Amino acid sequence: MKRTTILLADDHAMICAGLRKLLEPEYEVIGCVGDGRALIKTAVEKKPDLVLVDVGMPLLNGLDAGRELKKLMPRIKLIFLTMNQDADVASEALRIGASGYLLKNSQGEELLQAVHNAVRGTSYVTPQISHAMEERFIRDPRSISHSKQLSDRQREVLQMLAEGQSMKEIAYILQISSRTVRFHKYKIMEELGIKTNAELVQYAIKHSIISPL
Repeated sequence: MKRTTILLADDHAMICAGLRKLLEPEYEVIGCVGDGRALIKTAVEKKPDLVLVDVGMPLLNGLDAGRELKKLMPRIKLIFLTMNQDADVASEALRIGASGYLLKNSQGEELLQAVHNAVRGTSYVTPQISHAMEERFIRDPRSISHSKQLSDRQREVLQMLAEGQSMKEIAYILQISSRTVRFHKYKIMEELGIKTNAELVQYAIKHSIISPL
């Protein structure tokens, strides 16, 4: 029987190495990438059955990369392994079609259980997060809400601006003109009511577009 293939996405090489060691006795780990844009490119090329991805990824965060992957490859399985304990973020991960959401301090057995579940078509959320999601919903069913909706391209530009990329660098990465990047920046600021670059960074951190340092 063909072994399930897994692609790892984390910008810390030691975490990738540890995950590979944990998974390889049962699964085929076909690579590890360090940013969200590389994740999409590699997944499209190698077509893994499952992606194990961090939320806080450079260039394109794990949520936005996962959202794009589910559009391109609807059958791919996504499991988020992250330090982010925000119930809203976990809810969004499930909303885009993730099969699992775990914290990086979870036990190895818990991760293996999540992978087993995903392969069998069911989901797994670490109890700490699932309890927080339930409590949040009980307090206010409307509390699991979104920030103002930005387009996918606006979110890409916002993330790279918040990470300190210049407009020229963003234009090169996205293969668009610097003028277009500038247009997106000021459109984002107008829509969000933001006036400074510092406020852009604060917004990106608050809404888990980038991870705090």
